[in-house]
Amino acid sequence: MEALLREAKEISSEIPPPLKEQIVLEHTPLIRYIVNRIAVRLPSHIDLDDLHNTGVIGLMDAIEKYDPEKNCKFKTYAEFRIKGAILDQLRSLDWVPRSVRQKSRKLERAYGEVEQRLGRTASEDEVADSLGIQIDKFHELLNQVRGISLVNLEEIRGTNPDGDRTGTFSDIVEDIHSENPFASLKTSESKQVIADTISTLPEKERLVISLYYYEDLNMKEIGAILGITESRVCQIHTKSVLRLRAKLKGLAER
Repeated sequence: MEALLREAKEISSEIPPPLKEQIVLEHTPLIRYIVNRIAVRLPSHIDLDDLHNTGVIGLMDAIEKYDPEKNCKFKTYAEFRIKGAILDQLRSLDWVPRSVRQKSRKLERAYGEVEQRLGRTASEDEVADSLGIQIDKFHELLNQVRGISLVNLEEIRGTNPDGDRTGTFSDIVEDIHSENPFASLKTSESKQVIADTISTLPEKERLVISLYYYEDLNMKEIGAILGITESRVCQIHTKSVLRLRAKLKGLAER
């Protein structure tokens, strides 16, 4: 299908409707997969059908803006566009109230301060105590902020002196035919810092991160493996993300 799209782009800027339809049908499972992954961290009132429709719009946008000369796979580009469209839609719905974002920052600071003071990984009880709340309230707080870890990768684009975004999303997709030694070194160093930081997490949090991001399992599947509820997996995931953010922010500020 990608070959047909590349060929159509070379012939004309207009993509034939039948080809668009074929591409959408072929990538429908990808849209459903992305929506289901994001849905794990969303409140129950969010309509997943609406997100799926938004994902289709993102895919159509990817079809129109895909540039074969960028030497990146269409599926990779489409996935970023679909995610970006869905996350933009969620932001426009203001599904995360300001108060929840404030709670997330409060938790993140608490993890950072306690672990810096103790010089080791902090337990739930220690963080809850630093916040002056009971452990059950702490778990409620984790559930309230669990969706904050969503990030729109479009936001990593650069800005010009006027503060406006520059370039297109395809500019940050890897060109498989070129190698930038400085970018490679930076990426390697970043990966090492993240890996080292993940290694400091408690065993269960490391396992959840590994199963979720590397083994591509959902929260329910992880819960079945660990013998805990899906809600508890969400809590552990949220804790690990908050802990990682605090640690990485601390390293960046040194």
